[in-house]
Amino acid sequence: MTGEAGWFERERAVEPIPSAWREGEAAVIGLARSGLAAGRLLRRLGLRVYASDAKDTPALAEAATALRAEGCDAATGGHDLARIAKARIVVLSPGVPPTAPPVRAALDAGLGVISEVDLAARCLPHTRLIVTTGTKGKSSTASMIAAILAAAGLGPAEVAGNIGAPLSDVALRPVHPMWLSVEVSSFQLHDSPFLCPAAGVLTNLSPDHLDRYASVTDYYGDKALLFWNDGPGCRWILNGDDPEVALMTEALAGRRELFSLEVPIADAWLDRTGGWLVLRGLPLMRRGDLRLLGDHNVANALAAALAVPPDTDRDVIATALRGFHALHHRLEPVREVGGVLWVNDSKATTVSAALSAVRAIDRPVVLLLGGKDKGGDFAQLAPALATARVIAFGDAGERIARELEGKVPVAREGHDFERVLAAARAMAAPGDAVLLSPACSSFDMFDSAEQRGERFTAWVGGL
Repeated sequence: MTGEAGWFERERAVEPIPSAWREGEAAVIGLARSGLAAGRLLRRLGLRVYASDAKDTPALAEAATALRAEGCDAATGGHDLARIAKARIVVLSPGVPPTAPPVRAALDAGLGVISEVDLAARCLPHTRLIVTTGTKGKSSTASMIAAILAAAGLGPAEVAGNIGAPLSDVALRPVHPMWLSVEVSSFQLHDSPFLCPAAGVLTNLSPDHLDRYASVTDYYGDKALLFWNDGPGCRWILNGDDPEVALMTEALAGRRELFSLEVPIADAWLDRTGGWLVLRGLPLMRRGDLRLLGDHNVANALAAALAVPPDTDRDVIATALRGFHALHHRLEPVREVGGVLWVNDSKATTVSAALSAVRAIDRPVVLLLGGKDKGGDFAQLAPALATARVIAFGDAGERIARELEGKVPVAREGHDFERVLAAARAMAAPGDAVLLSPACSSFDMFDSAEQRGERFTAWVGGL
């Protein structure tokens, strides 16, 4: 945690929005969508706001202008550290690391530092949040939860937080939902001491973001903050097949509900012999009716079925899951051309996510690996790539080729994505799949993983 536990306990005991915050200025660090929403929410609460961002782009300048129109003082291209150090509360956007100068200035001044998610949760006292995190699968799981809530008439068919609208945008609405599906990243959990889910979901754990964290232990430590407010009345939905999840959660006081692809005694599990998804001891739906590739998506569906209120009608759950389609850029079949299936899994930015994607494809794969290196161990992919060929590209391409050399056929490409795709087309034969599952972030060549996936999809659409 960036803030002190004692500070949090004192503040929470008084009121969700402490009166002390109103005695001075609130500082918002980062002006992307979460920072913009946080600034607006703080102004709606009547607080004075100073918002700033170290970068200066047209989009951030537009956000600063919008905040000024709301009555905030907003700046791009740098931070007034002295001003931040005098704030009563500091609210962070998720992209701001705890080592950033404005965060250090706040901590050195003894200030409370919270995430935008934490701020918004304080302002949604009557909304029951189902909060999903994990290394992979959290977006799909959270989206399935939202689909079930909407089908049951309990909440909107949208996810807030790490995807969808910032949670502060939901708090700004005149009417708050009864239930809401929220996805949170480790970055958001780092400073969310007030967050107390009605149900919390941990999809899985594997190394990630080692370009930001000093160690896997530090990364897992932030994931564990999902359980900051654990108590006997809490309900936790946990991956029963993941030993790291078991280790992290074995001492929880709340109710532990497990989903599993292997263990029949779990609260939700996959009956491979009969081909059923089983929920609380009874068949829920046929595996074949879940229109998603891969066992990992079965696990996501089982988690979602457990996470919604336990009295939700089973037929409603099954119907919502049957109608669920792959999210954009997440193991999304794009098109089959000349017998070659092209699959966009651009959001697979970890080695473990790429491994799940390869295992989900039931044909020989041409795997596109590369981007900005996040510190993953690419050699872990080798056992699953016995019939695959790899095209390594981007900043991480050289290391990928080196770690897979002698284990898998690897072609090395550079930073021209069209050349990468052309090479994949030349390499693939009828009956193959070309899979963009990069196991790296996109920031060496693209603005986002979405942009990378859109470029892939557009190129394939022109074949």
